[in-house]
Amino acid sequence: MGSIRNAQKLFLFLHLCLCVFLAVIGPSFSSKLYVVYMGSRGGDGPDKILRQNHQILHDLHRGSVEEAKASHVYSYRHAFRGFAARLTEEQASQVAEMPGVVSVFPNTRRNLHTTHSWDFMGLLGEETMEIPGYSTKNQVNVIIGFIDTGIWPESPSFSDAGMPPVPAGWKGRCQPGEGFNSSTCNRKVIGARYYLNGYQAEEEQEKIVSYRSARDSVGHGSHTASTAAGRFVDNMNYSGLAAGGARGGAPMARVAVYKTCWRSACYDVDLLAAFDDAIRDGVNIISLSLGGDSPQGDYFSDAISIGAFHAVSRGVVVVASAGNEGSSGSATNLAPWIITVAASSTDRDFTSDIILGNGAHFAGESLSISKMNSPARIISAAEAYGGYFTPYQSSFCLESSLNITKAKGKVLVCHHAGSSTESKLAKGTVVKEAGGVGMILIDEADRDVAIPFAIPAAIVGNRVGYKILSYIKNSRKPTSKILSAKTVLGFQSAPQVAPFSSKGPNALTPEILKPDVLAPGLNILAAWSPATANMNFNILSGTSMACPHVTGIVALIKSVHPSWSPSAIKSAIMTTATTWNKHRKPIRAGPDGRKANPFDLGSGFVRPKQVLDPGLVYDATPSDYKAFLCSIGYSNRKLQLITRDNSTCSSKASSSALNYPSITVPDLKSSFSVSRTVTNVGRPRSVYKAVVYPPTGVNVTVVPKRLVFYRYGQKMRFTVKFEATAPTKGYVFGSLSWRNRRSWVTTPLVVRVDHST
Repeated sequence: MGSIRNAQKLFLFLHLCLCVFLAVIGPSFSSKLYVVYMGSRGGDGPDKILRQNHQILHDLHRGSVEEAKASHVYSYRHAFRGFAARLTEEQASQVAEMPGVVSVFPNTRRNLHTTHSWDFMGLLGEETMEIPGYSTKNQVNVIIGFIDTGIWPESPSFSDAGMPPVPAGWKGRCQPGEGFNSSTCNRKVIGARYYLNGYQAEEEQEKIVSYRSARDSVGHGSHTASTAAGRFVDNMNYSGLAAGGARGGAPMARVAVYKTCWRSACYDVDLLAAFDDAIRDGVNIISLSLGGDSPQGDYFSDAISIGAFHAVSRGVVVVASAGNEGSSGSATNLAPWIITVAASSTDRDFTSDIILGNGAHFAGESLSISKMNSPARIISAAEAYGGYFTPYQSSFCLESSLNITKAKGKVLVCHHAGSSTESKLAKGTVVKEAGGVGMILIDEADRDVAIPFAIPAAIVGNRVGYKILSYIKNSRKPTSKILSAKTVLGFQSAPQVAPFSSKGPNALTPEILKPDVLAPGLNILAAWSPATANMNFNILSGTSMACPHVTGIVALIKSVHPSWSPSAIKSAIMTTATTWNKHRKPIRAGPDGRKANPFDLGSGFVRPKQVLDPGLVYDATPSDYKAFLCSIGYSNRKLQLITRDNSTCSSKASSSALNYPSITVPDLKSSFSVSRTVTNVGRPRSVYKAVVYPPTGVNVTVVPKRLVFYRYGQKMRFTVKFEATAPTKGYVFGSLSWRNRRSWVTTPLVVRVDHST
């Protein structure tokens, strides 16, 4: 009996200890990482902000210094204020109610939006990328910050040969880490930092493959940096494809990298830390080829919008990709202070020839360098169904869905219905493992992305796919042969809007047109990380690739017009863009080749040779953005928390009133007027005449119809009145151009008539 009583006492003691233990560690189990955003830095120094952050955490944890320190992850204290910390839901709610707090939001995952293109846009040359009539040599003083997957600094795209010393006033650093030391940087790559805490808090540790440093193990960051600012590389190619010299848009600009993305995932707390450092370091431009899923949340509960707001407020231009969802209203990075970029094709394509047994020839998209030496039997993958899979399921060539006996030695026709490049690659692997010798992939979204398949393979659209399947169905022994990929120049009526490119309207603020512009993003060749597939260069597609094209153009503008504001630079790019392709016909979009509209391409396809002399610009100051925030419902209190000054909402105007280089009226009832102000950056004495192409069913009046300037920097205001004159369905589109002999300053007009009244 005594032993039983002792055992009972021991059990009660252990149970009590366990309860105490769980009470202590319980909060850490239920806590997760949050961003606490507290607006602009104001007049407080970084050290004072750090102490204030620690005090908040100290109070949240009821005076426990140890728990406060354990919960703290980052302090944002240079360009804006706030912190990242592990909090319970109750603590997050408590801190959200504290004085000075603008927003509290969880550590959200962001995704990467994953050469000849510069020749296609009209910029020729090797190193200088000079534009006739202008000197862009000052690009050596332009510093671009890339928030991405890091960099492979040994790539020839990042050589510092012939480059002058690092610009005076640069405050960045070369952070040592795995495979990367403080001397790895050079006069081209002048800064490198990495951020891991946010990723580690959300992902399993084994998902970080290698390089706990700014070194790029993914390839994406090296690709984007070299597209914007890579040095000239002779004979850049991908397995022999696209061979030739290649360089970035501003090859003499400096590069600073802020590695926040690991194996395609990036998290908010790391992104904000990168923004904070980049602004403090002294970059002139921040480029982000990444974003969140649509729909986007409130501007000041979104890490990219927050970081970009404070960057632009300090004169730093922010360029970001629109996203790769491809559907209406899916565009992300919607803040008006960001330049948001959609993706297009160029006139270069990569195709493999498909030869059927009846002599029919088709071309499909491919980067596969292998070929079939002789024809083989071709079947629909549905015929090779195996296991528990139905023929319909097997037609998509899912893993383990194919019968090896039926597939061996044959060319399989598979279907694809998603947007994932990885799943397309996987289908090729599935066919290869089942013994197939080739694959024809019918992309039901008619996407034009070339893929490096492991076997001879090509991607075709529905129309060609139907013809191939019809041949199989009506032939006794159908055969096919697939040749290796080749480079085709002068292909199609380029540019075309890439099918994957995310589109407007703006799901957050319909009065602001997004995306802003269109740039090459389909099958772009640039630098790569040899840590991935042992390649020095790679071909990628996505708005991730379009974004750095605009970043390079921004660097060229900065080199010639260093005093221009971020909004003036955006305006120069938007108002000089074109909606015409190389054959002087309207740019097309979608699988049906419809005429593209501003929700596809914004103001149009970028023209770097025109951006340095736009004639007029639509400038906007931080005060204009404050008025915009008032227009979308921000109170005086919230505005002052963000700005840390005495800003107030004096009057609530429409969101359409922001001095933006496009005009969108999403709810025209009968009539509506909006004003804009343009600044003369062309010849001192110049006269412009308004040329209007009104949207269908809408009458557009401009007052005054002529703008007469007498000096450089002079501002003039005009008013545009919209009147509904006929029934319309959905959005209708037009344009307003200020025209003289030298310049066309064009603004898209986007209107939806409200029929509810």
